[in-house]
Amino acid sequence: MGAAEPESLTQLRGDCARMAPHWAATVAPAPPRVSPSRIHGVQVPASSAHLLDGMSDYGD
Repeated sequence: MGAAEPESLTQLRGDCARMAPHWAATVAPAPPRVSPSRIHGVQVPASSAHLLDGMSDYGD
């Protein structure tokens, strides 16, 4: 049987805070920065571009 869903954001945050000590965090080093002038040949499939075109901009 699964756990009951939280009834509120406050309950969810409390559940997460209680579980946080049990989670192990690993931090990978950041990859080196790449100059925008070195980025070439990036292609986006037309279906992805159409999907993004149909999405609302953030804040709409």
